[in-house]
Amino acid sequence: MYSSMSDCLIKTIRSDGYFGMYRGAAVNLTLVTPEKAIKLAANDFFRHMLSKDGKQLTLIKEMLAGCGAGTCQVIVTTPMEMLKIQLQDAGRLAAQQKLMTAQSAMSSPMESTISSASQATSTIKSPQTATQITKELLRSKGVAGLYKGLGATLLRDVPFSIVYFPLFANLNKLGQKSPDERAPFYVSFISGCIAGSTAAVAVNPCDVIKTRLQSLQRGVNEDTYSGIVDCTRKIWRNEGARAFLKGAYCRALVIAPLFGIAQVVYFLGIAETMLEMLPRRRD
Repeated sequence: MYSSMSDCLIKTIRSDGYFGMYRGAAVNLTLVTPEKAIKLAANDFFRHMLSKDGKQLTLIKEMLAGCGAGTCQVIVTTPMEMLKIQLQDAGRLAAQQKLMTAQSAMSSPMESTISSASQATSTIKSPQTATQITKELLRSKGVAGLYKGLGATLLRDVPFSIVYFPLFANLNKLGQKSPDERAPFYVSFISGCIAGSTAAVAVNPCDVIKTRLQSLQRGVNEDTYSGIVDCTRKIWRNEGARAFLKGAYCRALVIAPLFGIAQVVYFLGIAETMLEMLPRRRD
């Protein structure tokens, strides 16, 4: 339905209005904070465990620490992505349904054509809220329903962390005057932006596969997938290699400032400072 980022933007605003761009915002707001907290804290924990000998971490150990962090974060990431994809996909499916209805009305009035179009559009459900989707998944598939696409999420988030954390650490070191001093906040921000966008583009094929697997509702003539291998094969056969880079530019635009800001907050200890300002309970 979309030929580019700008085409997607125009069509989404036209069909859903400006606030249609904020589908899934509540899920992001609720779950992106613990996700980043787990990722950053877990990476620090594994780096500490791997550097107990007092030596500077080698690149392999930095990658292992990132691997551990990526594995831990999927506890929160998978349900978040699952709900977010359904909410964001609702607008696309609703727009497709409107388009099919309009085309069937304008085309030949043969009864068979209209019947075919009606059957196709009737398979698309009306948009649901995050709460409704969660209740439906828990009722039909239990907790496991929220973890649909867990393997694909691991396939994306583990390599992401393996690339991101060593790259960030080494870029951030360039701004340190000495090993005992912290880099200036702007260095941490720029390092987070560069490392985040690089890692995002590197694992974008995995993100495409994950998104396809976690989509519960299918549009007209869209494939269904039985697993990671099946999904990869069908995308390659039907859409070509370029399909695995779909959304890479958008993803880099989102991830870069997100991790830049997260690293500044984390490294400057802003959260700790705010907690210290809270009134303490008297014993």
